[in-house]
Amino acid sequence: MLDDLPPDLGRLHALRVRHAMWLQRIDDKIATVQQREAEQERGRQRRPAEPAWFVELGIGDGRPPIEVHAGGCYAAGKRRRPVNRDEARRLLATGVQACSHCQPDTALDILDLPTRPALAGTAH
Repeated sequence: MLDDLPPDLGRLHALRVRHAMWLQRIDDKIATVQQREAEQERGRQRRPAEPAWFVELGIGDGRPPIEVHAGGCYAAGKRRRPVNRDEARRLLATGVQACSHCQPDTALDILDLPTRPALAGTAH
């Protein structure tokens, strides 16, 4: 058997105290990490549900709506406001652009949107 511990009682007690201090540090860190993870989980559970529809807002006077998105769309900007299904349909019907990524017009069963002018430089 490998016996690499010191032979005298004083050093053995010192080693025990040192290791007890390390165990306490480890236990404290475990408790801190468990508390942080529990708080994160509570935050995830309490987070409000993402709206089914939202409108991306422009900048300037009145922050006009510029694009309608389905909830969870990755292509939307940060300036947004949740809207209900009826308002999303109304905005699309009045000419607000539908996102080309999440295609809320298709999800809302809107077949005929007002025509939009072609982008400059794309008409041939």
